[in-house]
Amino acid sequence: MRNYSILKLVAVIVVIAVCAFLAYNEVKNNNIRTGIDIRGGVYAILEPDIGKTSLSAEEIDKGLESAKTILGKRLDAKNIFDRSINIDSVNDRIIIEIPWAAGETNFNPQDQLNELGKTALLTFQEVDTDKVDENGNYLPTGRIVLQGNQVKDANPAPYEEKGGWVVVLELDQSGVESFAEATGRLIGKPIAIFMDDHFISAPIVSQKIDGGNAIITGQADASEAAELAATIRSGALPFRLVATKVDSISPQLGAGAMNVAVKAGIIGFFLICLFMLLVYRLPGLIASIGLFGLAVLTILSVAWTKISVTLPGIGGIILALGMGVDANCVIYERIKEELREGKTLRAAVDQGFHRAFTAVVDSNVTTLITAVVLYVFGSGPIKGFAMTLGIGVTISFITAITATKLMLQGVTGIGAFKNKWLYGVK
Repeated sequence: MRNYSILKLVAVIVVIAVCAFLAYNEVKNNNIRTGIDIRGGVYAILEPDIGKTSLSAEEIDKGLESAKTILGKRLDAKNIFDRSINIDSVNDRIIIEIPWAAGETNFNPQDQLNELGKTALLTFQEVDTDKVDENGNYLPTGRIVLQGNQVKDANPAPYEEKGGWVVVLELDQSGVESFAEATGRLIGKPIAIFMDDHFISAPIVSQKIDGGNAIITGQADASEAAELAATIRSGALPFRLVATKVDSISPQLGAGAMNVAVKAGIIGFFLICLFMLLVYRLPGLIASIGLFGLAVLTILSVAWTKISVTLPGIGGIILALGMGVDANCVIYERIKEELREGKTLRAAVDQGFHRAFTAVVDSNVTTLITAVVLYVFGSGPIKGFAMTLGIGVTISFITAITATKLMLQGVTGIGAFKNKWLYGVK
């Protein structure tokens, strides 16, 4: 039993140590995306490429509003919450600011703007087999079979017949009818797929398709298929947007402000650990290890999900650490009560976690509800704060209920750690 207890303790510490090493590498390699307020980013002016089309001022205004919404959705899909998208109605253009990408060394504003993904209109078109470019790709003919606004949903999927990946499209009713008519008429012929005027693929129609689904072939891998699906899901822009000006912008607050926030978080963390050690002694040490695990797991989650971290986002991480401390305090007070009633150490630990579980769940759920509401109704940095807070609180609950419990059960099985004084009880 003693060996088993030590094994649980060591296993949790090893997992936390591995996570700490991975988090250190993410920070060292600059893989955490920071917001405009910390690092700066890209300033771009996007103008509609309407050519000689005769759109009224009202139609252009509506189109710009639609484009703003779609660009916001595409940035949300990339977890870029720290951005600014504004419409210049006087000059009929969109002004956008987005943060640098994580790990960017040679800053290229145009490359950063391309993170928005394709900002063009998806179309399925009939082709003329004798009209191809220098690469042998079909050229657009304007004879449109299906448009992006007739697509209800788009998802990546493996292509079982030929291998690779495709994007599966679910069509609305109008799309089903037009696609069924076209595929029935064009059996044995290609239908070319374009994103704006950019050729994607040209699958051959083998039979009439009237089931409401279509596929886009030609995706190199799962990542490319997922990116194209996300672009299609976000909606079709009413017209193509052209970047007439792209430039870099300086950070609004700078790395100095981030350093202050990080230092404040580190100092606060050590003060919390000191408090836990003085009040709860050995469980306080266990809690400090658990809080360290919470911190590194949150950093890993932020790095791997590519969320742009702003100063409000750092505040969300620090608040999540506070929630972790709160959970530990509730649990340990319960354990002390059980020990004062004369229960054995192992029984007190089990009962303490059991009786504190409801209170811990309530506090975490209410905070998560707040984070969800902020994410749904907020925008920009508020969404980033909600994301980091939600991630941190979720990890906080897991570490408090599982990691801390396993470590505490581990030390209670060791004879040298069975003195009740070590648990804050005389």
